Amino acid sequence: MTSKEYIESGILELYVFGKLSEAENNEVQQMMADYPAVRQEVIAIENTVIDLSQSVAPRLSATNYEKIRNQILDKRKVVKMSPSKSNWSSYIGWAAAAVLVVGFGLQLNKLNDTNNTIDKLGAEKSVMQESIVDLELKKKEAETVLAIVRDNNNQAVALAGQAVSPESYAKAYYNKVTKEVYVDVAGLPTPPKGKVYQVWALKLTPLTPTSIGVLDNFTADNTKVFKVDNAQDAEAFGITLEPTGGSVSPNLEQLYTLGKV
Repeated sequence: MTSKEYIESGILELYVFGKLSEAENNEVQQMMADYPAVRQEVIAIENTVIDLSQSVAPRLSATNYEKIRNQILDKRKVVKMSPSKSNWSSYIGWAAAAVLVVGFGLQLNKLNDTNNTIDKLGAEKSVMQESIVDLELKKKEAETVLAIVRDNNNQAVALAGQAVSPESYAKAYYNKVTKEVYVDVAGLPTPPKGKVYQVWALKLTPLTPTSIGVLDNFTADNTKVFKVDNAQDAEAFGITLEPTGGSVSPNLEQLYTLGKV
């Protein structure tokens, strides 16, 4: 094999990177001794490796660099060479070590960047999922309210504010077929601590109130539209403010709204 063919075979690159067996290293070193062109090619490859190491090496602290360097040197197999060849072996070893350091540092940086990207995407995904769930809930709530309002069988009963709270208002949707009742209490103030609103179905002659629901989750519901118990032949609806848990009979002094069917 001519020196040109030997150079073009790619074995010199493997030699520089420390990927050859001891027998192959000896063969390359013999070719370098016999052919100056082969020796010059090896020098050129080594210079390229050094330049590459300097240009792309990541910024590592002195402590981290020494740790990586020591780990590499501990794992390298030391081969005793003859005095005439020891300088080449040492140089090649350091070149290979430099390449490994560069590769390790680049992989470490890439791993950190990847982990940061994954964490960021995970946080964004979590926020997006929460937003989607929130939108779905709001959509369902809106659809429920619209279905109540648009049902022709539901009679809307306006409940006007009374003496204790003239500015308050509410609305009851009463289905005389199914006897279902929904109340829209968006016009009522937030009840004070220890108090709840209680909804009453009334018969007027004689006046007979029947509790059809305690709105104990007033602040938790965004729509402020609540389904309460069915009412049989109700003639009016009223809402009073009662102690937590509700009352057996309405406190008329705390009658907030009232409306006739």
